[in-house]
Amino acid sequence: MATLNLWADDLDAAAAWYARVLGVEPYYAVPGGYVEFRIGDRLDELGIIARAYSPHPQPDAPGGAIVNWHVDDVRATFARLLHLGATEYEGVVERGNGEGFVTAAVVDPFGNVLGIMENPHYLEMLDRGPR
Repeated sequence: MATLNLWADDLDAAAAWYARVLGVEPYYAVPGGYVEFRIGDRLDELGIIARAYSPHPQPDAPGGAIVNWHVDDVRATFARLLHLGATEYEGVVERGNGEGFVTAAVVDPFGNVLGIMENPHYLEMLDRGPR
């Protein structure tokens, strides 16, 4: 993944909400059009685009692909996201056979699905470093 882009009707509100969620300010912004954050262990890019610039009609309900961001504690992160104004899309689910894969997903206040995951495979790959 290089960049994950989300849509928002109110770009300023989305930028402020994600800055609070992520604990960092956007590193790049085009006023009224786009903001971008660098986050995580590899400084992945999370972009938020003003919905007015969408080249295609946007769905009325959240859905589509879910990108899961690795977190150290899904339950605590899920609770924090709900406290900050997200709504539940899928509650905490233990995946696999007790191998440590745990997921949950919320809908941000702007209609985007945001997945979170505890993923031992991700941590293993992170320990190996770049290839």
